[in-house]
Amino acid sequence: MSTSETKPRGKMNNAFDPSAAQRLSPASRRMIERRTKLLGPAYRLFYEEPVHFVRGERCRLWDEEGNEYLDAYNNVVSVGHAHPHVVEAVHRQMQTLCTHTRYLQEGVLDYAEDLLATLTGPVGDGHAMFTCTGSEANDLALRIAKHRTGNRGVIVTSEAYHGNSDQTAAFSPALGDNAPLGTWVRRVPTPDSYRIPREGMAQWFADHVRAQIRDLERHGEGVAALVVDSLFSSDGIYAEPVDLLGPAVEALHEAGGLFIADEVQCGFARSGEQMWGYQRHHVAPDIVTMGKPMGNGYPVAGIAVTHDAVAEFGHDMRYFNTFGGNTVAIAAAQATFDVIRDENLLDNARTVGEVIRAGLAELGERHEAIGDVRGAGLYLGVELVGDRDTKSPDPALATAVVNGLRERRVLISATGADGNVLKIRPPLVFDTKDADRLLSALAAVLKATARR
Repeated sequence: MSTSETKPRGKMNNAFDPSAAQRLSPASRRMIERRTKLLGPAYRLFYEEPVHFVRGERCRLWDEEGNEYLDAYNNVVSVGHAHPHVVEAVHRQMQTLCTHTRYLQEGVLDYAEDLLATLTGPVGDGHAMFTCTGSEANDLALRIAKHRTGNRGVIVTSEAYHGNSDQTAAFSPALGDNAPLGTWVRRVPTPDSYRIPREGMAQWFADHVRAQIRDLERHGEGVAALVVDSLFSSDGIYAEPVDLLGPAVEALHEAGGLFIADEVQCGFARSGEQMWGYQRHHVAPDIVTMGKPMGNGYPVAGIAVTHDAVAEFGHDMRYFNTFGGNTVAIAAAQATFDVIRDENLLDNARTVGEVIRAGLAELGERHEAIGDVRGAGLYLGVELVGDRDTKSPDPALATAVVNGLRERRVLISATGADGNVLKIRPPLVFDTKDADRLLSALAAVLKATARR
């Protein structure tokens, strides 16, 4: 392998190091060599010892040797791997018809009606537009915001991730120092509830937003949008305080900008409290973007947008997406929506999330390395530190824990600016037995790493 392949650049938590491939099995080495040759150097693998999965069901995955793993990471299959209702809906629609939104079809209208009914604020009385990915959704949202405001400036949090298209990568600092940000992008600090007092944090956050608005105006850009993932997933998972966003959105609207709530990771019942993450903050977005879990693995995404925000764009532009909103994609989305509703997965996320959080807090009483436990529903972060007094991040320990869990066939990942926050984000069908297995494995790994 070349130097560029053995020393990949760019930020990547929990990544496989290609230079360590020699200690893997011959079969794994051969597959990695084929992957490098065929897919190129930009792709990354998870874990020090990558896994080859061949089958999944609910919260379980099986590798090529038949070993079973507990999936506590994948939110894309939000209602569980291979959910029969979604599989059947996609299969039935694929057998019947697959075509786009330039023909009349009832399915997309029924789904849009169901989707918009879950959204609060003016956006719930607005419109749905469909794409294939969350990156496309955020790209479209920003196009609309720029057209509506006549400005270019975008404000994001310091470690945000909003996509990998050319435009969305330009306002996704989580991609790392080698991925350039747009000159029209400004960052505000992560609302780090572990290190910053929660009292007054909303005003602190709004003051930073106002400062960046002024800087954009000074440089002739103006502000088009503030884009926020309301669980601050890539920043390190910060669910509190829930009064954080109100003053910032008010400042943004005063300056003529639009608030884009990026729900790609935190939406669709993930928080266990509300269907959408922004609803926990009691704010009214102009645009809501959604993706990842929307079709339980089928590539479908989209936005909800107020009529005011999109009216001029719709008059001046023609929007068409060949695959966005196609009949099969909508069948997948509708089936996933139905499962979330009919299996009461919002409540499941809340109750099982509480079990996991209580177990994590108990582990924190026994392990000094756990500095903070936070999150909402089935999206939880565990911050690992080298010293509780200084709150110094310990990314090496996080890597050891993530890989230690993988050895015990439990899958999670890590996030945050320093990669020291354990990222627990299982399918919404995760149950209390799954939670017990996760907590038992984590306890064993923490005990083992403490001995080292």
